[in-house]
Amino acid sequence: MRASTFIFTALLPCLDAFTVSHSSTRVGWVASTPETSTTLFEDVIVSPFDETNDDPAAYTATEPVEVDEGPLDLTEENVELVLDEMRPYLIQDGGNVKIQEIDGPVVRLQLEGACGTCPSSTQTMKMGLERRLRERIPEIQEVIQAMPQGPDLCDDEVNVVLDGVRPFLQVAGGTIDIVVIEGIGSLQPTITLKMEGASASLNSVKLEIAQRLQRHFMVAGLRVEWA
Repeated sequence: MRASTFIFTALLPCLDAFTVSHSSTRVGWVASTPETSTTLFEDVIVSPFDETNDDPAAYTATEPVEVDEGPLDLTEENVELVLDEMRPYLIQDGGNVKIQEIDGPVVRLQLEGACGTCPSSTQTMKMGLERRLRERIPEIQEVIQAMPQGPDLCDDEVNVVLDGVRPFLQVAGGTIDIVVIEGIGSLQPTITLKMEGASASLNSVKLEIAQRLQRHFMVAGLRVEWA
């Protein structure tokens, strides 16, 4: 059977002419003006009536794929699917996220790389990951940040961190010491410190010390207070 063609031209307000051409071997949509002709898309189709080509693999036409934005079931595969939407943003900042555990309606995630040690990791977890996961998977009741295992919370380990800042404080005649460590093993352990000298009134110095302690121990909910 010989290939047949037809041409259809419709006038549009924004174009001088809109031409559609079709044949059994090629379909093209062309927006044309007297000076230019631009192909919007082109696909190759082998006519089932064309006896000159019996290769079924040559048929490359595709149908539109609908993206399902409806609610998803709570499965590990679906959690990964939603996390994949947000991973590019985490990776761009040098981090990532992985599923540690799904326990009923509770999903436990672990932030990795720079995101795991970032002081804003809790905000990233709650305002970003948890919010999107609960939008797509309504069965999820809570998303918890799983922290990698760090050293034990004790005086010796706290002093390991403080020894890193003491030389800088001593230059200004300052000191820093542990007052008390409370709530070890609880949801919100607290380290209370006392700093003296010129740096004692600088909130930026206190913030830096608190962040170093949080990165060192990797304990969710760890608080640093000042006497």
